Amino acid sequence: MKIFNLSLECYPVAKVGGLADVVGALPKYLNKIEGVEACVIMPWYNKPFVHDNEFEVVFNGWIHQSFHMFEVTVMKERSKVLGFDLYLVKIAGLLDRNNPYGYWDESQQFLAFQHAVLHWLTAMKIRPDVLHCHDYHTGLVPFMIENCPEFDFLKGVKTIGTIHNGEYQGQMNWEMADYFPWFRGDKAGLLDWNGWINPLAAMLKCCHAFNAVSEGYLDELFHSLRGLETLVQQEHAKAYGIINGIDTEVWNPKTDAFLDFNYSRENALEGKWRNKNELCKAYGLNPDLPLVSFIGRFAIEKGADLLPDIVWQSIQQTYGGLNIMVLGSGDKQIEHELKELQYSYSNFVLDLGYKEFLSHKIYASSDFLLMPSRVEPCGLNQMYAMRYGTVPVVRFTGGLRDTVEDISTGGSGINFGAATANDAVHGIHRALHIFHDKKMMDSLVHSNMDYNFSWEKSAEKYLELYRK
Repeated sequence: MKIFNLSLECYPVAKVGGLADVVGALPKYLNKIEGVEACVIMPWYNKPFVHDNEFEVVFNGWIHQSFHMFEVTVMKERSKVLGFDLYLVKIAGLLDRNNPYGYWDESQQFLAFQHAVLHWLTAMKIRPDVLHCHDYHTGLVPFMIENCPEFDFLKGVKTIGTIHNGEYQGQMNWEMADYFPWFRGDKAGLLDWNGWINPLAAMLKCCHAFNAVSEGYLDELFHSLRGLETLVQQEHAKAYGIINGIDTEVWNPKTDAFLDFNYSRENALEGKWRNKNELCKAYGLNPDLPLVSFIGRFAIEKGADLLPDIVWQSIQQTYGGLNIMVLGSGDKQIEHELKELQYSYSNFVLDLGYKEFLSHKIYASSDFLLMPSRVEPCGLNQMYAMRYGTVPVVRFTGGLRDTVEDISTGGSGINFGAATANDAVHGIHRALHIFHDKKMMDSLVHSNMDYNFSWEKSAEKYLELYRK
C-alpha cells in the first residue's frame, strides 16, 4: 500500500508546530509495517536540512495560475535519512522561501503546491493508494482530483484529510478561483462555505474519510469548528478520531543529544535533578525551587494571553516559592507583557523564539509543564513532558483530556476546568503541594515515564483507516 502524505511542515525539515512532528514521525512508523510504503511531499524551503542533505531532481514541468506560468521542480532526498522518501516541490517565487507561513500571497502559494503535486503525479503516471492531506493547506486536493479534468488519471484515488487544527481554514475570496486548475462551474458549491472558498470545508466535503487528531477533539468539532459544525455533523459517517503519537526515538531521555545528562527510568530522579541544576545555573534560578514551564506559540488558542496573569498571581501568592520559565513567541502584546514581568521577578525566565534544543532541556529539567489551552486538538507537549518524567498541568480539553488523567483518579497529571488564569493558578498550587510531598513526586516521575505514547499504536489505527 502506497501512502503519500501532503503537508507544509515536516520535522526536521521545517517546523512551526506539532504538525511537523506528526508528519515527520507517522510515515516512519508506517514503513515499519510490512507491505506499507509511506512518503512525504512538501514545499522546498531555504532551510539547513535542505542544504545539508543530497537531493536529486525527479521531475520538471509547468503549471498555469491565472495568466501566469510557473516552472515546477520536484526533488527527492537520496538517502532516506528520515526513514521515508521525502519529496520537495520548488517553484521560483512561490515555493522557495525561508518559512512555511507569514506571506501575503499564502493562498496562491498553497494552491500552487497542491496543483504542482497533482500535475507531477499525473504527468509521471504515479498513482498512490492513498493521498493523506494534512490540514487545510492541502485540503483542496480531494476536490481537484475528482473535479479537475487535468487530473483524470488520479480520479478515484482515496483521500484522507486530517484536521490538526480547525481554527485555521484558509478562507479566500472567489477571485482566487482563477488560480485553480480548470473545473466545471457546477462543482463550485463543493468549494463554497458562506460565500467564500473554504479549503477545510472542501476537504470535509470531498475526501473519502477525515480524522481529528484525538477522539476528544473530534467530539468538540461537532459543536465548535468556527462555523463548520453543521458540515461535520452532515459528514459524520466518515469522521474518525485518532490520537497522535510521539517519536520515541527522537524523544528519548536516555539518548537525547540535546540534554546535558541522559537518564532512564532507573536513574530518573538523579538525571532530572542534574539537568535542572544546569538549566537553572544558566538562567540564574534556584534549583531547589519547583520549576513550572510553558513551551509553545503565544496564541489565544494556547491560552498564552493568560500567561502574564498566571505568572504574576503564582509568584505573588507563593511569595516567590517557585520558578517559572516560558519558551515561545508570537503575539507581540503577550511578548511585551511577559518582558515587563521578567524585569520585575528574578524567578521568572522568558526566552523568546523557538529553540528545539532548549525545549528538550526544559522538558527534562522541569518539574511541571503548564498547558492552559483554550483549544488543543491533540497536544504533543504533554506527551513529551511525561516521557521525560515531568508532570503536566493541563486544561481539561481536546487531546489533553484523552492523554492526561488527574492524580485524583489515579492519573499522572493535574487537570483544571476553565481557560482562566485563576483556574490555571489553582492547578499550579496543587502542583506545588505535590512537589513538597517527595514520595508522591518521585512516584509521579516514574509513573509518567511508564506511559507509552509511541506512534506504533497510532500508525496501526491510521493503517486500519487506510484499509477501510
